[in-house]
Amino acid sequence: MNFPWLTTLLVLPLLGALVVALLPRASTAVRPVALGFSLLTLAVGVAMATQFRTGSDEPFQLTETYSWIPQFGVSYALGIDGISLTMILLGLVLVPICIVAAWDDVPAVDRRQHTYFALMLALASMMVGVFAAIDVFLFYVFFEAMLIPVFFLIGVFGGARRWQAATTFLLYSLVGGLVMLVAVIGVYLAGPRGPEGFLVTNLTGLDLSVAAGRWLFVGFFIAFAIKAPMWPVHTWLPLAAEQARPATSVLLVGVLDKVGTYGMIRFVVTMFPEATQWATPVILALALVSMFVGAFLAIGSNDILRLIAYTSVSHFGFIVLGIFAFTTVGGAGATLYMVNHGFTTAGLFLVAGMLIVRRGSRDLRDFGGWQRVTPLIAGSLLVAGLSGLALPGLNSFVSEFMVIIGLFQRHPWLGFLAALGVILAAVYILVMYQKVATGPRPQLADVPDMTGREKFVVAPIIAAFLILGFFPQPVLDVLEPAVEQTLQHAGASEPEPAVDTANAEGSGR
Repeated sequence: MNFPWLTTLLVLPLLGALVVALLPRASTAVRPVALGFSLLTLAVGVAMATQFRTGSDEPFQLTETYSWIPQFGVSYALGIDGISLTMILLGLVLVPICIVAAWDDVPAVDRRQHTYFALMLALASMMVGVFAAIDVFLFYVFFEAMLIPVFFLIGVFGGARRWQAATTFLLYSLVGGLVMLVAVIGVYLAGPRGPEGFLVTNLTGLDLSVAAGRWLFVGFFIAFAIKAPMWPVHTWLPLAAEQARPATSVLLVGVLDKVGTYGMIRFVVTMFPEATQWATPVILALALVSMFVGAFLAIGSNDILRLIAYTSVSHFGFIVLGIFAFTTVGGAGATLYMVNHGFTTAGLFLVAGMLIVRRGSRDLRDFGGWQRVTPLIAGSLLVAGLSGLALPGLNSFVSEFMVIIGLFQRHPWLGFLAALGVILAAVYILVMYQKVATGPRPQLADVPDMTGREKFVVAPIIAAFLILGFFPQPVLDVLEPAVEQTLQHAGASEPEPAVDTANAEGSGR
């Protein structure tokens, strides 16, 4: 139990990035070495998960705490609860899938391949750090550090407008990060000022003035809303997803953007309960607008990568609705949705990438009839799309259903509007599939269907759809205790069930 599991998960991919970067220029081992380190990191992550005790009363498990900057109360402090564990495992599963998906994306010229896969491994390390940090300052360090590999993955290896996309992503993220830094400094000034003053556990329940708590809340929330992304600070995402390589988009949208919703749960709700209750009506309104704006923009988009990005804006709005419903069912559904959305997004982006390589275009109007040309790719796109629209039996259904139930418990009218959002999801997914796959056979030269490597990419994602669709309870067992602790910190109580008093008295007689 004293083994430094989380530090090991941090170091392994960084070591892999260094090894890959230092391989000789003409080496053919770049991709196998990168894949090997990613699989080794995943194996260690699975071994770590076996040490996690479901239902424990401890706020964090497998903790590691060492003094870093004692003068300012900063610690190198890592730990996990059920939410951070599932997010770390999600990232560790997707990294090797993305490495295999990007196997032929970058030619072995001028060490470009070395750089690309080294950056992916470095990003894997930053993902572990940002979800495992339980010191607010350390979290901020990882929050900013993960921008570096993403910036270069988009800017160096993306499409024609890659530097514009990378710069827009960086500027939005830096603005959010700077606002959060001001809030972090404010937390230090208002906190206990001890040698471990930045630990989340020491900052929970601070005696803050109403004004101070609300200003600090706003600082953290703005940074997480940009990262999520929520309307109206979502505009960096479509351009980034359009210009990045599909494997980069998977890690960006499927994992890193979850830092936004994760941060709302871990820091905003936990540290500023009064301010959270004060701001909840506005946040619910913004989440609702995000859900509908993202859906309508997806319906109107003809760029397949932009369409997928807009669906994520809509889904993130849905997740935020579940978080701020402040019910156990809604919160558990929202956190499960964070996991499910990661796999759904991976399926959509990677299959879309397969289509784009074959057609040479992202424009949906250049497709049509591809189920007759590449039936396996078209079928995989359909399955990933059905996951996105929450078909019963696939992963997203349970989480969406739980969020809607949680909303009905607290705000019935919001539950009704969220259900309308599910209908819009069916529209943009089915329209996308119709434009790509249906119709007469296109007049194209022979186009190969899914290769063996691509089947290896898609198979675990579809398996995740089915496993989480039919057997979500083991994941919920891990998530629910952390959600309940969050509700306790927020001072939220479960809504009383509605009872018809007259009928109840009549039945008693």
